[in-house]
Amino acid sequence: MSEPGTLHHVELRVRDLAAAVEDWGWLLGELGYEPFQEWPDGRSWRLGPSYLVVESTPLGGGHDRRMPGLSHLAFHAGTRAEVDRLWQAAPAHGWSQLYSDRHPFAGGEEHYAAFLENAERFKVELVAEG
Repeated sequence: MSEPGTLHHVELRVRDLAAAVEDWGWLLGELGYEPFQEWPDGRSWRLGPSYLVVESTPLGGGHDRRMPGLSHLAFHAGTRAEVDRLWQAAPAHGWSQLYSDRHPFAGGEEHYAAFLENAERFKVELVAEG
């Protein structure tokens, strides 16, 4: 039984499912998620009781994290060394490094994290423990 208030799932609509499977699949795999579901227009990955879905959008347009709506997803990403490893590896897997001039303290002096964005402008924050 899951704790009330915990996320059941998050669903992201994407223009390019193949690209999303590559970039999200890599990142989620690195964070411990396992492939969960697969259907012609989508995929999902699960970690514990929660899962993340990427699904082809039936409508045109694009996501812009700076517009009203979802800004980003923040994930616990392990130690500072693990966050640094993901930061370095991310560009080879479809993720751009954000705020490199302030990395790893773009979220503040007490907040060690890496900020990444993929080609569809979905942003993630990888937060170090402690």
